[in-house]
Amino acid sequence: MHTVCESAACPNRGECWARSTATFMILGNVCTRSCGFCNVITGRPTELDLDEPKRVAEAVARLDLRYAVITSVNRDELLDGGAAVWADTITQIRLLSPNTKIEVLIPDFCGRWESLQTVIDARPDVLNHNVETVPRLYLQVRPQGKFDRSLELLKRAHDAGLVTKSGLMLGLGEHDYEVIEVLEALRKSACDLVTLGQYMQPTPDHLPVQRWVEPQIFDNFHLEGLKMGFTNVFSGPLVRSSYHAEEQAASIR
Repeated sequence: MHTVCESAACPNRGECWARSTATFMILGNVCTRSCGFCNVITGRPTELDLDEPKRVAEAVARLDLRYAVITSVNRDELLDGGAAVWADTITQIRLLSPNTKIEVLIPDFCGRWESLQTVIDARPDVLNHNVETVPRLYLQVRPQGKFDRSLELLKRAHDAGLVTKSGLMLGLGEHDYEVIEVLEALRKSACDLVTLGQYMQPTPDHLPVQRWVEPQIFDNFHLEGLKMGFTNVFSGPLVRSSYHAEEQAASIR
């Protein structure tokens, strides 16, 4: 099994592991996309491990987790983008740990909405999909992603009755007014929860940091997000998608 804590070199992994929390990463450790910010290996995966959902479920049960967060690499070479494995992972956790809340951080499945529906039908407690940055920077930051497609994914999930969540990184060259515009677009798509954190360059080969955002600016985005109607807004330099996820989702349970 893999954790995004290690594969993405998260700066919070020491704190989270000390609190006995981790984010599982399914569908292997090789991603088919080449996002400029991400430390996960890019390439063409060579296998699909159909026993992985059971092992993740067994780990969740053995750790006696009250709240499990699952993410994945992108598997664009698969017809369903890995949606069946996603659904099986949720189902297996439900079988072994029926009282555990499940948050999933999913890819966009290249806009194959039948794949999204497969995940929705498994009924995770929170469905997270990150827009990552402002639309103007997608070509450099998230070249295989589409901002409007991500918004539609969140809207479809919300319309299906799921709690939705998204997030973006600051410090990649965005302007503050563009961040506000993204928050407004997320609310228009009925997104419930949002995270904002400082981008940190994982290696010299990744996109450089364009600015270090002051804590006061993060505080301002927190207040603006609450005014817009988000159920909860986590905004700060070390905030990441899965950071204190159970605490953020507590307000909607």
